[in-house]
Amino acid sequence: MRTVGRHVEKPVLIAFGFIVLMVLAGSLYSANFLSATYLLQQLQVAAFLGIIASGAMIVILLGHIDLSIPWLVTVGGMMSTAAAGWWGPTGAALAVPIGMACGLAFGVFNGIGVAYLRIPSMIFTLGVNAVAQGLMVLHTGGFAPQDHATDLMHWLATSRPVLGIPTAVFVWAIVGAAIVFMLTRTPLGRYIYAIGNREGATYLSGVNTRFVLIACFAISGMCSALAGVLLAGYSTKAYQAMGDPYLLPAIAAVVLGGTHILGGRGTYLGTVAGVILISLLQSILSVMQMPEAGRQVIYGSVIVVMLLVYGREAKEQG
Repeated sequence: MRTVGRHVEKPVLIAFGFIVLMVLAGSLYSANFLSATYLLQQLQVAAFLGIIASGAMIVILLGHIDLSIPWLVTVGGMMSTAAAGWWGPTGAALAVPIGMACGLAFGVFNGIGVAYLRIPSMIFTLGVNAVAQGLMVLHTGGFAPQDHATDLMHWLATSRPVLGIPTAVFVWAIVGAAIVFMLTRTPLGRYIYAIGNREGATYLSGVNTRFVLIACFAISGMCSALAGVLLAGYSTKAYQAMGDPYLLPAIAAVVLGGTHILGGRGTYLGTVAGVILISLLQSILSVMQMPEAGRQVIYGSVIVVMLLVYGREAKEQG
């Protein structure tokens, strides 16, 4: 993949260029589009998608995909609110880590299925998504045991204690910093890129590729659940299918940011650009009153086009 300068890849610059164009186009449509209040609101909404996309990117770098995102988001939201309903003040204090732990457990299960059973990730994670859906409906009877999110969840999702910047953005920043550190400063990060390029060769070089796969799917599950916790806090309650609108946007954000959908290449800065771009696109489509079906067509088209582009690159380089 071509780069501009020494560090920034061309797709990242293109994504940021489109962000500027969309902001200018939005400002022509509405004078409020450039207001600090509106932009901070969009950044707050982008934080939820950004956390999900962080986990999705790690899996895509491996050359796999996680289709269990929608209901792992729901698991995080519903189990965190349920904890407070079951155990009172103690459960309220542990609501966030419990929600994340549930996502982690499902993520580990995804990883085991892909790493040890060698089932294609697209098939296995789709099945796990259905299992998570069934378990949530069975366990809750269609409703969360507690209707409202805890005070901490609400604070994390909606408060703006520093310069009016949403706390959710700081949570995203912490997640992003951890992902960047892992990818650039640890052996695990090098193994992720190596597996995405040549899994067989990486295994023969002595890397425990199964552990890497499980770890990455676990991170993805935990990120999805954390986003569900924040979404429950943002809307003050958890509800069925709360993660359904996030699967295609998350994958689209990752590939728009230049991450190779077949694995092996990509930067977190590109994912950040993709998330902001998708969030602005969602905002503009909402202002234009584009129906949800039309939005899904756009997200799906983005993924198909990028898959065709990257597939052609792989053949040319092979």
